[in-house]
Amino acid sequence: MEASPVQPAQPLPERHAPRVPQPAHDARSTAREFESVFIGEMTKIMMETVETDNGFSGGHGEEMFRGVLAEELGKEIARRGGIGLAPAVMDQIIRMQGAHADGQ
Repeated sequence: MEASPVQPAQPLPERHAPRVPQPAHDARSTAREFESVFIGEMTKIMMETVETDNGFSGGHGEEMFRGVLAEELGKEIARRGGIGLAPAVMDQIIRMQGAHADGQ
């Protein structure tokens, strides 16, 4: 009986998400990042309106890290589905890329 030759291992199919063409993937990640920054800035503006003169404020340390907290909140809100801004931004990015590809 003849031994069968060893076949090289085939890469496993990616099961996480359907393959998206690279420009569309870049547009999606850019749109999500835009939404994250937008939400972070809106959160920062909202946090600036909160009075911190009472005994429950974090003092100077809180003031220093308030921007970081707002940025992280924006990232997390966007990661969990956001406010619906990313799909509209992605559509515009793709339209603009199409217009540039057509030479307009």
